[in-house]
Amino acid sequence: MPFKFEKLLVWQKAIDLTALLHNVTLKFPKEEMYVLTSQIKRAADSVALNIAEGSTGQTNPEFKRFLSFALRSNIEVVSCIYIAQKRNIISQEDFDSIYNLCQEILAMINSLKLSLK
Repeated sequence: MPFKFEKLLVWQKAIDLTALLHNVTLKFPKEEMYVLTSQIKRAADSVALNIAEGSTGQTNPEFKRFLSFALRSNIEVVSCIYIAQKRNIISQEDFDSIYNLCQEILAMINSLKLSLK
């Protein structure tokens, strides 16, 4: 693995989140394609992208800044699934899977931020 971020378990989990959300949003109604579907997929992608971008060639304070962006995007995903639940377009099982993965990613991002001096 030539890139530092590929070794980070939190980045790997973020990639899992993008795959999970891609599969779940395939079930969303067409009228949500350019609204909630787009928003939730961009937010999930942003988690992985910010972890990757911040991890390589950055100072620790700069990496922490990118991890903060990733954390906010992760929270945005959670807000999106609540909206999807209120609109009755996501199953409880899918909601729980995404929510639990987001909780895990949140804890991992916070731990990684604390480990950086």
